[in-house]
Amino acid sequence: MALVHWHFYSASLGMQRTVDVVLPQSSSGIGVGGREQGERVPVLYLLHGWSDDHTIWQRRTSIERYALDKGLAVIMPGTDLGFYTDMKYGYDFWQFFSSELMELTAEFFPRLSTRREDTFVAGLSMGGFGALKLGINCPERFAAAASLSGLTDPLWQYREGRANDTWLNIFGGEDELRGSESDLHFKLEELIASGKPMPRFYQTCGTEDFLYPINVEFRDKFKGRIDLTYHEESGIHEWGYWDRNIKRIIDWLPIEANAADAKKEAR
Repeated sequence: MALVHWHFYSASLGMQRTVDVVLPQSSSGIGVGGREQGERVPVLYLLHGWSDDHTIWQRRTSIERYALDKGLAVIMPGTDLGFYTDMKYGYDFWQFFSSELMELTAEFFPRLSTRREDTFVAGLSMGGFGALKLGINCPERFAAAASLSGLTDPLWQYREGRANDTWLNIFGGEDELRGSESDLHFKLEELIASGKPMPRFYQTCGTEDFLYPINVEFRDKFKGRIDLTYHEESGIHEWGYWDRNIKRIIDWLPIEANAADAKKEAR
């Protein structure tokens, strides 16, 4: 595997960004397998949480080792405290994540697949919200979206009186958030009603996590209506839980099946 610290200018944000990228290699090392030359590499966009940055998944989990076993590239970007959203007072992080980042990834890493069937997104906490938001609002881009301990309903912050100044700077008032691309329940209802192809969804949350109640609410509202795999176990909002469960999610991704289909199409 190769680790790339990718620095570039973002036109949508008007500033430099840093993204860490883990890439499969065709050559092998000690304890490390290679990937067949010429194969198109599937891609996981892996999003961080509220207090973290683009380096955190490498520092707190074995993400590179898990990706190695699947021949998977992992793109780890940062949103600062932008919540994967075009902020009311701040930067256009939604525009960056929903279009520009994927276009730049294709430009700079041409070996990576751009097929929807090979493109996935996952994240924890704030990043779990971001992953669901991308999967729901951009179903034509992603085959699967996974949330670990995600904020599945940002309107919960207003209901619980947790919408502080930082939150208001991101989303504005409750009426501005309701019905927007960040209103996950509303947008998923719209997607279901549209009849468009949807990604597969994965949701996991610890039963002692402070976000567990809204995760159960999301599960109960949409189970049987979307392709949703749900997992829970004892756990709180912490990295031991996320390390165990990002491996489960990578194992769940339809990588081998999609690779076999791609080879058939190429013949």
